[in-house]
Amino acid sequence: MRAMLMEKQKQPLRLVDVAVPVPAENQVLIKVHACGLCRTDLHILDGELDQPVLPLIPGHQIIGTIVETGRQVSGFSAGQRIGVPWLGNSCGKCRYCLAGRENLCDNAEFTGYQINGGLAEYCVANTRFCFPVPVNYPDDQAAPLLCAGLIGYRCLGKAGDAKRLGIYGFGAAAHLLVQVACYQGREIYAFTRENDRQAQQFALDLGAVWAGDSTQAPPELLDAAIIFAPVGELVPVALRALAKGGTVVCGGIHMSDIPSFPYDILWGERVICSVANLTRRDGEEFLALAPNIPIRTEVHTYPLEKANEALADLRSGRFTGSYVIKLI
Repeated sequence: MRAMLMEKQKQPLRLVDVAVPVPAENQVLIKVHACGLCRTDLHILDGELDQPVLPLIPGHQIIGTIVETGRQVSGFSAGQRIGVPWLGNSCGKCRYCLAGRENLCDNAEFTGYQINGGLAEYCVANTRFCFPVPVNYPDDQAAPLLCAGLIGYRCLGKAGDAKRLGIYGFGAAAHLLVQVACYQGREIYAFTRENDRQAQQFALDLGAVWAGDSTQAPPELLDAAIIFAPVGELVPVALRALAKGGTVVCGGIHMSDIPSFPYDILWGERVICSVANLTRRDGEEFLALAPNIPIRTEVHTYPLEKANEALADLRSGRFTGSYVIKLI
């Protein structure tokens, strides 16, 4: 099969021919239709996440059909369309796994990081961490739901019942999350890169009540803020925009260092928390909710051999919405 291979970090991916993987007893072999790209892929490529299993096939927002099942697989069958997310395996035995918090498992493995991912014509996946895909989403539009959508949904849960919600960094996750939040009757305040009028208008078109630069203060104090941009300097910025009792949710798997800040912007029972990965429950809930809203995904597609170009466009923020490698 054809695959985009990462042999070393901080180097472009290379298009290679490799053997089609063989599924283990608890895995399925998937013919990949589409695979979304996200900023986590850039963090892996750039060495900011420094524990990949190399050589590696990246990609963790996978949509495809099952072509073969392992001997112990139940509940999935050949020909079924499924999605594969970032969390690819956990021990199933630790206190986190037993409490339904497998996202915190110390022995977790991640798709496109420790497990070969979806930038290839085929991949294998553990069925404990696979999900049926809503039928009314084409492959390329379904792919961003598997990470951008799921992580955004988990971040929204950490924001509690916040009515006024700020979103810092208006990329793939934000453009899906704003649709869920508006559906729930929340007010969205979108913060973008400085002078990014395209992203600001995109946020307003999706239902945000206000959009501006991350350097600006919102017109109203926020009940919660979600930071998707991997920029630690935004944490004290977001704290200053919060009403008392508000929460700042850091939604990225990697963030630059958070600078020191005066205690008075945290005081008043303000909270800072992070979101780590996702749980199977997140996937089940979000993928059931998405078609009811319905969430619309804006995607920009590329063939497999242009994955490096797609990653470069993602890095520069060339487009709004999501970036997807389409194989079929």
